[in-house]
Amino acid sequence: MSTSIKNQNSIQEESKLKPYSLVGNSVILSEEYLDHLNKTLIEKTPQEIIEWSIETFPNLFQTTAFGLTGLVTVDILSKLPKGFKIELIFIDTLHHFPQTLDLVSKIQSRYPNNKINIYKPLDCNNEFEFSQKHGESLWETNDEKYDYYAKVEPTQRSYRDLKVSAVFTGRRRSQGGARNSLPIIEIEESSGIIKINPFANWSFQQVLEYIKNNNVPYNELLDLGYRSVGDYHSTLPVKEGEDERAGRWKGQNKTECGIHETSKFAKYLKESNSTRVE
Repeated sequence: MSTSIKNQNSIQEESKLKPYSLVGNSVILSEEYLDHLNKTLIEKTPQEIIEWSIETFPNLFQTTAFGLTGLVTVDILSKLPKGFKIELIFIDTLHHFPQTLDLVSKIQSRYPNNKINIYKPLDCNNEFEFSQKHGESLWETNDEKYDYYAKVEPTQRSYRDLKVSAVFTGRRRSQGGARNSLPIIEIEESSGIIKINPFANWSFQQVLEYIKNNNVPYNELLDLGYRSVGDYHSTLPVKEGEDERAGRWKGQNKTECGIHETSKFAKYLKESNSTRVE
């Protein structure tokens, strides 16, 4: 175990800037302090970042689809000192591969102290109900609406229900696309949620080595050439020499599903919240 928990105030002590303020369940970071953190944390290990974050931010969760990096995070969290229990948020889009859902069950058995909060599209329990409500193959007829109903809305609902202030994600710069310049800490524009990316600097190989060295359960599709696994209808194996996420949305000018691009869905979110209030 590293000594970062004992020295968790060291990052704050390096700056005279006020760390953060609380407004309800929201953590408010100044731009100056956010910049300071990203410059400081870039030199820290993922475990040090995770431990510091737990000591620093209230109402902290992990969002994960149980990709390899998310699995490393779960394993590290499970090995923290007694009393440091971080709950997980998993979005069941109702369109996952069977292997992904099997993995969720394995993780629940392997790490029973890390509760998994499962969220699904609103008022839908299975793929048939989703298609009845939103239309057949919505990802083909209106990809943006599909992302909103299957992923963005359930995620934002989980944040509200669980009173989330900050989350760990499994994103890395080496995954390419919009993640090339990923900071360690960022603020989601639409919700104000703090997003922490402890493994931003890690490569796919580093993640894979951790998984193997620590015997962490992983998605069986990895052995079939899938490096990044999403919904069954928009995920293919990766060919030799292709980027890690090249199998996602093959042939489309798209690298993200919307969960990390919520400003794109601001209109939908506003309408959804307005309807709920009324």
